[in-house]
Amino acid sequence: MRILAVDPGSERIGLAISDETGTIANPLTIFKHIQREKDAEVIASYANKYLVKTIIVGQSLNPDGKPNPSGRKSARLAEVLKNLVEIPVLLWDEYETTKIAQQALKEMKTKKKRYQSHVDDLAATVLLQSYLDTQKSNDSPGEVLSE
Repeated sequence: MRILAVDPGSERIGLAISDETGTIANPLTIFKHIQREKDAEVIASYANKYLVKTIIVGQSLNPDGKPNPSGRKSARLAEVLKNLVEIPVLLWDEYETTKIAQQALKEMKTKKKRYQSHVDDLAATVLLQSYLDTQKSNDSPGEVLSE
């Protein structure tokens, strides 16, 4: 069962996809943010192309667990997306996914130009792997927006 993860950003959106067993996350692609509805259409097309069974949308939260302004934008993207697909769309805490991706790229001594072009899909990969690992350990599905 493939799962697609979305790391929405103000400039770029990173996508990651799981393997068939839903165990390992892999970077998929990055595309330029245009407008919420158009972004959702691109995401839905990837979901259809890869026959995914669930879409995870990263949502940033305040320390009190409530969505911050960026997290509210993610929730609005997820709402538009759920109207385009007939599979579950879940919000998942993206706490420090970009920071983890940036650190990994630094440790790999990635060149600056390549580093900037890969941080978003790696952040989506970190997000998805977090979700997959949690599912294996306790079956917590996140906030279901669509079934």
